[in-house]
Amino acid sequence: MTHPLDKVDPQDAPESAAPASSDVIRCDACPVLCRIRTGQSGACDRYANIDGRLVRSDPLVILQRAIEGEKKLVPFLEPGKPWDGSVVSAANTFVTGIGATTTYPDYKPAPFIVSSKMEGVDMVTVVTEGIFSYCGLKLKIDTDRWLGPEQAAVRVDGEAVGHVTTAEYGSQMLALGGVHHLTGGSKKEGNATCDAMLALANKGAVELSIDGGSTVLVQAGKPPVVNGEREERMRVGCGSATIGIFAQQWLNHCDEVIVVDDHITGVLTEHQAGKFLDMKPAGIRVRGRKSTPGRYFKVAEPGLGWGGTNVEDPLSIIEKIDPKTAWPGLRLLMVSTTGEDAEWFVLDADLKPRKAPMPGPVRVVVERIAENCEPALCSVLFMGGAGGSLRAGVTENPVRLTRSVKGAITRVTCGGAPVYVWPGGGITVMVDVLDMPDNAFGYVPTPALVLPIEFTMPLAAYASMGGHTGNVVALEDVLRSAPFRAQAWRDPNPWPIKGDPHGKQSS
Repeated sequence: MTHPLDKVDPQDAPESAAPASSDVIRCDACPVLCRIRTGQSGACDRYANIDGRLVRSDPLVILQRAIEGEKKLVPFLEPGKPWDGSVVSAANTFVTGIGATTTYPDYKPAPFIVSSKMEGVDMVTVVTEGIFSYCGLKLKIDTDRWLGPEQAAVRVDGEAVGHVTTAEYGSQMLALGGVHHLTGGSKKEGNATCDAMLALANKGAVELSIDGGSTVLVQAGKPPVVNGEREERMRVGCGSATIGIFAQQWLNHCDEVIVVDDHITGVLTEHQAGKFLDMKPAGIRVRGRKSTPGRYFKVAEPGLGWGGTNVEDPLSIIEKIDPKTAWPGLRLLMVSTTGEDAEWFVLDADLKPRKAPMPGPVRVVVERIAENCEPALCSVLFMGGAGGSLRAGVTENPVRLTRSVKGAITRVTCGGAPVYVWPGGGITVMVDVLDMPDNAFGYVPTPALVLPIEFTMPLAAYASMGGHTGNVVALEDVLRSAPFRAQAWRDPNPWPIKGDPHGKQSS
């Protein structure tokens, strides 16, 4: 498959671009500077030559909501039709950066600087599509299965597009993208990274392979598929936590419980929970490094078996059974941290564990472990730095925008979705792609992702930061002049336009 970047080389395009002719125009929406013939689109498919005019291929996306408590509900703008002149306001209509076009080259103001009034306060929303080379995706994969060692390369079609980071509680984290993969490697690596990030950011599925580990099919809001196996649930906790949660329920039904876990395997009678319940020591010692009583590290290697280990036979982690402490008839439950794997054993006359039918009360607790496991999902968060020349489209003094964002005077949204603004220098934002409208992201073949981004603030604050006040346009005038597509507001998201200049902003 031919990639758009193979058709347009960003190193050659500026020099080779001929002056515009009657049927060819040059697009200046990104550094590639495509020459586009009439009726055709550029390499990114976002801009087209329509009768000699450079136009955005997709319409501007407007989000609308119904207002609670209003005597009269404002109807939604009808998709595909021009605004009919009905009442709109900052209380029910928000202009997103999706389809807005970019500010590249950044000496010019943002495409839309929209004025409105909210709670008696004059407000401004600066709307644009930002080009992000300095960006990446943070993936949270809910699974105990072995994905790969930390720092291992994550690949798509053989190209490194990211790496494995830390393992969190029941989840494995991956970092994809970043400027070094997008621009610092080969052309093929940059293309593969951009393609994978774009698909994932737009809520699509991508299969990733990890050096020294597994393959995993990832899609935002969907269960991960590891080596072809669909993950159904997160673990309820580590082995020690599982012991703590369910110890009371195992009392009088089990003489010993071992919860197998790649990180911390729990042994009930040694654990503080077992001591608290005055349980008799069972004399069963597991392999691994003892941490604190009843808690063992590295009982096995990581893998796709019990509790995220490579264990297929749970008895293999038992190092010894002390004949001075154990007794014939001892009842032993071995279970994983999700309850997906569980076996019931009874010690025979030679103190050998023999598999036996699991008693009903014990089965109930195993099923309760599964009940308390949350569904395994993939989370995809976009992270990028908006602290560069993008800010020039907002104000002639960019540092004042940064200060306004950090001071919670200016609210940042991406396609209307709330963002987390990282502390420290610059405007580094992180947003859950599931909070954004579908297909909100684009790309340019430099390669880089294109992110819709909006900055909302009181008009007085915008003027004081040196904003482009001469380019402010009323909300109604935007609806009259720009082709748009109306969509319903996603209710869980907070409404970004508020009269209070110190409204909530994550930072």
